[in-house]
Amino acid sequence: MSQKLLAEFFGTFWLVLGGCGSAVLAAGVADVGIGWLGVAFAFGLTVLTMAFAVGHISGGHFNPAVSLGLMIGGRFPAKDLIPYWVAQVLGAIVAAAVLYLIVSGAPGFEGVGSFASNGYGEASPQGYSMMSALVIEIVLTAFFIVIILGATSDRAPAGFAPIAIGLGLTLIHLISIPVTNTSVNPARSTGVALFADGPALAQLWLFWVAPLVGGAIGAVIWKLMAPDD
Repeated sequence: MSQKLLAEFFGTFWLVLGGCGSAVLAAGVADVGIGWLGVAFAFGLTVLTMAFAVGHISGGHFNPAVSLGLMIGGRFPAKDLIPYWVAQVLGAIVAAAVLYLIVSGAPGFEGVGSFASNGYGEASPQGYSMMSALVIEIVLTAFFIVIILGATSDRAPAGFAPIAIGLGLTLIHLISIPVTNTSVNPARSTGVALFADGPALAQLWLFWVAPLVGGAIGAVIWKLMAPDD
């Protein structure tokens, strides 16, 4: 179990450092910045690379909503849920702290701003409402769980699951960055919210509730489609 939890810690650390780091450090650089497209691919690549690297150790969840969905889907023991959540959240917080140290070394540093945090209303990249944020986070997390359960099924082509899952997360970001800055992951949201300026902490509840609800719904949908899986 200690090895599994360490793998979840480092996998989630990499997701936050790579995904949120790309948004904070590289997205908005004039002329050479990677923009939202680059950030979407960065998040997908973090999951793809860590799923290959440590997925065989812990299952490669890196996300409390994924752990919940896999538990409801019958792929993960309930007794391990809380330890996985703790490891994932700690990994996200440590990664956000490292990113904060990097950002604070920029010339003329005066604060981290939104720090790639998730939000709605004034904290949404395009001003979307709380209802829009709830709906998109629930729906996209549900589809993410379906992708994960399907790609890791014994009946799926062997060895390709990390690619499908990583590209699935990329697509999710391409859809929802303008709405919420894309969470579908309570650990990712928590890590950066602790350091962000603005309403990120006050709005964090939504980015726990919606992904967990979406994760549960996705697992139920999968069980209805593949009851014998």
